[in-house]
Amino acid sequence: MSEQAKNEVLVVSSKLKSYIKETSGLSTSAAVIDAVSAKIKEMCDKAIENAKNDKRKTVMDRDF
Repeated sequence: MSEQAKNEVLVVSSKLKSYIKETSGLSTSAAVIDAVSAKIKEMCDKAIENAKNDKRKTVMDRDF
């Protein structure tokens, strides 16, 4: 994995902040964006592994 991919944010911060605000009335710390991106990367890595184990070249919803 490239260094850029490791550091890339995978969520739209305005959408995440808006969702949290609208559903809870709470504000969102800037650090949350990095934490959520890290969790998404973990989930994607696991899904990629599942697809490869099934000898597929496409990650599907069931891989998550």
